[in-house]
Amino acid sequence: MEMEYRRLGGTGLKLSVLSLGSWVTFGPQVDTGLAVDVLAAAREAGVNFFDNAEAYSAGESERIMGAAVSRLGWPRKTYVISTKLFWGLGDEVNMHDTLNRKYLLQAIDGSLERLGLDFVDLLFCHRPDPETPIEETVWAMSDIVASGKALYWGTSEWSAEDIRRAWDIADRHGMRKPVVEQPQYNLFWRSRVEQEYAPLYDDIGLGLTTYSPLASGLLSGKYASGVPEGSRASLPGYEWLRDVLVDPRVNGIVTDLAKVASDLDCTTAQLALAWCALNPHVSTVMTGASSVRQLEENMAALDVRARLDDEVVARVEAIAAAY
Repeated sequence: MEMEYRRLGGTGLKLSVLSLGSWVTFGPQVDTGLAVDVLAAAREAGVNFFDNAEAYSAGESERIMGAAVSRLGWPRKTYVISTKLFWGLGDEVNMHDTLNRKYLLQAIDGSLERLGLDFVDLLFCHRPDPETPIEETVWAMSDIVASGKALYWGTSEWSAEDIRRAWDIADRHGMRKPVVEQPQYNLFWRSRVEQEYAPLYDDIGLGLTTYSPLASGLLSGKYASGVPEGSRASLPGYEWLRDVLVDPRVNGIVTDLAKVASDLDCTTAQLALAWCALNPHVSTVMTGASSVRQLEENMAALDVRARLDDEVVARVEAIAAAY
């Protein structure tokens, strides 16, 4: 099946319904050489959106993606790229765990340098900052867009209330409004996308670039027998994931989902990705891949989506409801 492209909320920008993110993979698992191969395979499949963040591998993820894109020689008009700011790369006062104006206006320059770009298409506030007035953050993000260093801005894991406040402030003062949110969304984590944000889709045209469609790999089924060597949960710094990923009860649910996937002649991961893409409010489902083979397997979820009729969806959701 050919790639589908969806508008990013109320904007005119179109993103591939399946996209590629670099969290966890770029740096710990993917070097520049492998990134070139993975990115090339993604573009061949029709992917046009590539997500990153300053905090991923302490800036190394941005460097790897930037170097790979440069090596591939893609015309800038052919792809959409994002990054996210909040945690910072050092311990200086005012430059970490913040969305203050000083940090944002300096951090975007660092990200662009690492990516080797003049601008990013999307710039996210990676988390909310309760210590900085939303007005200050909105003004800074609007100024970054006005400067041409980003084309659109948005939020990640903000509450619906704070997104609405930011939008209203921007609207009232004639500033650039937030147009996109990047939340977690999968069969086990649904309420924010399906309930909390529901009023914002029509009211302000909020778009979504959703992450973790496989619940950090849980919905792939690979943790049913423990933590495989080389998997995300085996990496240093991701110990916090292990308990939930090897939980026997949760893996039992995944095993039941695998039976549905078997009936559809697909993998559990492909089923989970296809389910996310059914939601019309999701502009793009961000996937991760540490190899070309994994990237290609993820892209095959496009074909699976066509097989998800009402009966199959009801069966899937009844199983997932036990989570």
